[in-house]
Amino acid sequence: MLVLASKSAARAQILRGAGVAFEVRPAGVDEAPAKAVALVKHAPPRRVAEILAETKAVAASKGSLDLTIGADQTLEFDGQLFDKAENLAQARDDLKRLRGKTHQLHSAVVLAQDGRVIWHDVQSVALTMRAFSDAFLDGYLSRNAEAATSCVGGYALEGEGVQLFSAIDGDYFAVLGLPILPLLAELRRLEVVAA
Repeated sequence: MLVLASKSAARAQILRGAGVAFEVRPAGVDEAPAKAVALVKHAPPRRVAEILAETKAVAASKGSLDLTIGADQTLEFDGQLFDKAENLAQARDDLKRLRGKTHQLHSAVVLAQDGRVIWHDVQSVALTMRAFSDAFLDGYLSRNAEAATSCVGGYALEGEGVQLFSAIDGDYFAVLGLPILPLLAELRRLEVVAA
């Protein structure tokens, strides 16, 4: 059995779209302590994404031989880690900081079994926001309040958030939260999906 240790509808949809059979079993872990330890140890944002994905996969797989997928993302801008905005005012400030500039989105995926990591991968994508107007930003936020506060960076690329960008260099699925191509390659290698 393949397990997705996430409540993310986008990650589940990516797996379903790829024709992968799986069961959703959210990890139910508080990510904050793992993230705090990583930051104290000065882990770069790319490694923080991997640590969070590992935390979920390991927790959800303990005591089970089911192959468990954990995934997480971090946004890096000017060497700093961005968090999800707590409210629309913060989302507006974050988007104004990112406007006209390039940031990196690090998307990690981990496979674990019985509490131990057996495989991991991190894909980094460079996203360049266009120099949108304040009027566009205000309209975008009024129409996309949920995405602005539930997605790191304040955008969901599969929706109107794509209009914030002028260029994207990297894996589209990684931006959505699950680097499916390397994951599928590993699942084929493990003979979980057909080769």
